[in-house]
Amino acid sequence: MLKLRLTQRQNKRLKKKVNSALMLRGRGCHLDLSLPRIMGILNLTPDSFSDGGCYLALDAALEQAHSMIAAGADLLDIGGESTRPGAQPVSVQQESERVLPLIEALRQETNIPLSIDTTKAEVAKAALNAGVNFVNDISGFQFDSEMAATVAAAGAGVFLMHTSGRPSVMQQQTHYDDLLPEVAFFLRQAASRALAAGIAPDAIALDPGIGFGKDLRGNLSLLQQLDKLLTLGYPLLLGTSRKSFIGQVLHLDDPRQRLAGSLASVALGVQQGVRIFRVHDVRPSREAALLSFAICQGENPVTGV
Repeated sequence: MLKLRLTQRQNKRLKKKVNSALMLRGRGCHLDLSLPRIMGILNLTPDSFSDGGCYLALDAALEQAHSMIAAGADLLDIGGESTRPGAQPVSVQQESERVLPLIEALRQETNIPLSIDTTKAEVAKAALNAGVNFVNDISGFQFDSEMAATVAAAGAGVFLMHTSGRPSVMQQQTHYDDLLPEVAFFLRQAASRALAAGIAPDAIALDPGIGFGKDLRGNLSLLQQLDKLLTLGYPLLLGTSRKSFIGQVLHLDDPRQRLAGSLASVALGVQQGVRIFRVHDVRPSREAALLSFAICQGENPVTGV
């Protein structure tokens, strides 16, 4: 019994040591990943699946940004083009006109890390010049051949996601011979493209792309095996907030009613080693993540007691 207790303590110390070394570097900032971190979603679009049209006006977007910061967001992810299933693309000009005023305004008011959610290198470059720290590319550097070089030149961090295709067609491509290995291969290749472009290893995080080119069974299968993707050697970002698979399981058509399911997926992600969560509901997601982390670690994640 004594030997077992000593082994548990040693394992806990080892886990703390590993976690304390986790860090994701962005342009001019870094995220300490020894604790779960919350990325607040801010969609400046008329057609996003959950909050489309809510934050088109700059004043409304700024108010929501500051609300998420007050609720405990560690970074904000700003998007000007919907990536929901079936969404149609918008022009570089339209996407830029939606996101740049908010980025510029936030940079005058707060130092919180910012991410630009885009697949276009031209939009990413403008956003980086305006002050964002990370690029969140749902295509894993597939849709724009200039994106990797753009991120590298700016010294920015990057989130690279798996998808089977562009949003307009991705839900027509949900069949895989062996889902997890195929997602892992895709993400490994995306990371390799980032490294080849000169992006530092500690500036890369990966996202399995829940809801992007996957059916219900595929989403649930990936959520069962998130820890296996950590063997790729990069932090994981998980985006499950209010998504349709939750509605399918719980029979909830309104995305705004899917908070409980979203929080369950956050807790599951923490248990499997995910450290960054992209969410609409910042405060409850942060609380769920911290409590789950405390249970997994066996101590208060803030005080260490």
